[in-house]
Amino acid sequence: MISLACASDGQALCRRLWGHRAVWVDYTRPGFTLSQWVSRGVRTAPQAELVVMGKHGLITWGQSSRECYERTIRAIADAEEFIAGNRRGQKVFSETAVPPLPPQTRRETLARLLPVLRGTLSRQRPAVLQVDESGPAGAFAGSEGAAALSQVGAACPDHLVHTKRVPLFVTWTPGEGIEPLLVRLPVAVDAYATAYARYFEEHRKSGDQMRDPYPRVIVIPGLGMITAGDDAHGADVSRQLYHRAIAVMEGSQRVGEFTSLTPQEAYDIEYWPLELYKLTLRPAPGELAGRVAVVTGGASGIGRATARRLARDGAHVAIFDINNAGAQTVAGELTERHGTGRGMAVHCDVTDEAAVAEAFRTVVLAYGGVDVVVSNAGIALSAPIDDTTLRDWTRTMDVLATGYFLISREAFRLWKDQRMGGSLIFVTSKNSVVASRNAAAYNTAKAAELHLARSLAEEGGPIGVRVNSVLPDAVLQDSGIWDAGWRQARAAAYGIKPEELDEYYRQRTVLKVNVLPEHVAEAISFLAGPRASRTTGAALTVDGGVTAAYLR
Repeated sequence: MISLACASDGQALCRRLWGHRAVWVDYTRPGFTLSQWVSRGVRTAPQAELVVMGKHGLITWGQSSRECYERTIRAIADAEEFIAGNRRGQKVFSETAVPPLPPQTRRETLARLLPVLRGTLSRQRPAVLQVDESGPAGAFAGSEGAAALSQVGAACPDHLVHTKRVPLFVTWTPGEGIEPLLVRLPVAVDAYATAYARYFEEHRKSGDQMRDPYPRVIVIPGLGMITAGDDAHGADVSRQLYHRAIAVMEGSQRVGEFTSLTPQEAYDIEYWPLELYKLTLRPAPGELAGRVAVVTGGASGIGRATARRLARDGAHVAIFDINNAGAQTVAGELTERHGTGRGMAVHCDVTDEAAVAEAFRTVVLAYGGVDVVVSNAGIALSAPIDDTTLRDWTRTMDVLATGYFLISREAFRLWKDQRMGGSLIFVTSKNSVVASRNAAAYNTAKAAELHLARSLAEEGGPIGVRVNSVLPDAVLQDSGIWDAGWRQARAAAYGIKPEELDEYYRQRTVLKVNVLPEHVAEAISFLAGPRASRTTGAALTVDGGVTAAYLR
């Protein structure tokens, strides 16, 4: 229906299709004037059953809700049949200039491209990206006519807040290779923002404040469409609406020529106080709104509590864990509680170099990048040194030292491309600064983590990456480590019964308290966000006050 409303000769087409059953009303912004025009048109055509509003759509009525509904369905079916009858086998968007890349090549290209794009789009506020590689998006992006047609304007006034007046079309062919695209893309985004600022200045009214000038829809031949939003839901809304825009343009082109609002008309909708008022009805954003966090070992214990807390702060959280079922459960909980795309599970063995790289690629393809990484995956071994096997030692170091290194290296590589800074948080332990009996492998690995964090704080500073550590102690609740024999081993080391361990740990603290996963998550939340924007290289104890672990 909107295809007819946006066709260059839409009025004549509607007369041809419906005759006197339809009234055509030229475009004007929604409001009193439009209602007057509709009323006048209907009064002068008593036999009319529907109104087609230019660039808006359809109005029907009837003696009952059923009659109104049936007229709506019939009118839409008439329009669909009419447009289908004008196919004539032609390619609406002209010949294919750039076919979609093969899926694996496209995935590899997007994994490199998206962090660069996200960093450029996030200069004023963080953006979450979504990729659309579907058939319609790929066909449109690769067609010869897309570059010109995409710049005609929005397909519907209601789209403007989510898609802006036009998308960013980036000229590129796969034969050039990705390097020119990585250079060209930020330049194209800046040019778009400059053009948007000019559009704003040309049409602004007193009191208007310019909104984010960056594109919400990016079209790249061979790759498809990328959309941006304040969160995953917003990016998905932009994607869905531009999908509809492609369908509208296709329909209009089949029966004539697609037309859109003038720049002035578009501005009057985009900056219409009633449209802007809708935006004020959104809940206040959390301090990590628009951010993407990775939590390793996120299926249980401290990791699960951290994932929940960061999601509550507004972040989109990727749960890395070898326990994929547990990670899926946590991700599902976050999505159910906080909305579309707010949690995702990624199967990852942090000791596997290739698996870590693939896990980060998966997150990049889902959200466009990463802002916060919490390295938390762990194991624990309790044994006297003479009973510690080389296999036990190596496994402990692999997970707690090498695993933290691999996660950190991949995060740094991404952050250098993204150019938005970042926050890396290590969940180490009281044992990183105070040795415990019969835990040499664990003590050593945790000490390595802490010094790695300090080393990375030095490297991260110049690129805006903060690296901090949280040092918990005796977090027994909801812990896979403590449920896997560590409780019995530590109790034996202290000469007490396993069921007495909670009280033992509580009594040895200055505050006489037990530490829960949520307490550690609170510290991580602080270090992850803007409240700790001037803090790096820090080691924050969350242990109830263990005197021996006071940092000097």
